[in-house]
Amino acid sequence: MLEDKIMDGNNEIQLFEDKRIRTAWDKEEQEWYFSVVDVVSILTEQATPRSASTYWAVLKKRLIEEGTQLLTNCKQLKMKAADGKNRLTDVANTEQLLRILQSIPSPKAEPFKMWLAQVGRERIEETIDPELTIERALSTYLKKGYTREWINQRLQAIQVRKELTDEWDDRGVKQGQEYAILTDEITRAWSDMTTRQYKQLKGLKKENLRDNMSTLELVLNMLAEATTTEISKTTEPKTFEENKQVARRGGRIAGNARKEIEADTGKPVITNKNAIDFSRLIADVIENSDNDDK
Repeated sequence: MLEDKIMDGNNEIQLFEDKRIRTAWDKEEQEWYFSVVDVVSILTEQATPRSASTYWAVLKKRLIEEGTQLLTNCKQLKMKAADGKNRLTDVANTEQLLRILQSIPSPKAEPFKMWLAQVGRERIEETIDPELTIERALSTYLKKGYTREWINQRLQAIQVRKELTDEWDDRGVKQGQEYAILTDEITRAWSDMTTRQYKQLKGLKKENLRDNMSTLELVLNMLAEATTTEISKTTEPKTFEENKQVARRGGRIAGNARKEIEADTGKPVITNKNAIDFSRLIADVIENSDNDDK
């Protein structure tokens, strides 16, 4: 069954039985595309990505030789590989994937077909009613042990980020590397750290940085991004360099707020605590509360 979704740039990571499947949603075609290698790896229980790629290469050659027309138009999209780099990989839509499933002897094939149907249904439902996306995100964060207060801030942060990236799109900023550069400028301006340094402080690798921020960190990051959006709308930057300057300005405003908070409280706003620490803290509070009631 579909258990979770993790945003990954313009793509998403879908989970099937706790296994990651890279996917991409085509807005124009209103269709999901799935990494074939990821699907093959799960259904054939391959030990490594390389062995899954080899299995798929042999199967693909056989299917094409058999005259399977569906695979002649098999797309390739750039998706994040295990080493963190975006690499071209074969992807298939639902129809193509179902044809591939027929050629893979696996007891997981039938549950996977049901999973495919659920993925498609949920995306269509979310397109019709975007509020469902928020409700599912809320449910996921609750299962992970976050407080409702934190979750409310996180959902607001997602909306603020979406407004910022929409503004960047309007200014001709390219998704991917240019997004990352501008995000880094904002982060450095308000936190005095690059995004990489910030993640290293929290002991993160591929995890989402915002999912590992405290409520106050989230609020300041939101302030930085929301301010950047407003400055961009007002100044209408024309070049990428101008967008970088706007990003620094927006980040600096939130950075000044951070410094004032730290001066007033005498404590640093930025913490090395991450999601695991927050979950432990919540568990401790609940346990202590239960003990007090006894």
